[in-house]
Amino acid sequence: MIVKEINAGPKIAYEVDGTRVCFDDDLSINLAKREEDCAVHIDICYDSDGALVVGHEVAREYVAQIDIPPRRYVVTPVEDDDSDDGDMKPHEKRTPLPLDMDTVTLTLWALE
Repeated sequence: MIVKEINAGPKIAYEVDGTRVCFDDDLSINLAKREEDCAVHIDICYDSDGALVVGHEVAREYVAQIDIPPRRYVVTPVEDDDSDDGDMKPHEKRTPLPLDMDTVTLTLWALE
């Protein structure tokens, strides 16, 4: 995981276990379940009650941001006979690769 610190000061505690990230032993996110064919951005914030939340809609303070790159695939050519004249038509089979946590970026903000 690529970790960036935006500003000086104490940061939230976090642990990484496989594809899961747990913040302050409270909020856990399985990043493999959030991965999509396009890049995914996740905001982690404190709300007005001091609870950790995903998203900035009710945020009082940014804590971290996670950026997951687009899902990667292994592409293999496949011959397919789906025509009326018996001709083989090539196409590709796309098999998703597991999330590579080394490509995920975690950006940490200083806590107030």
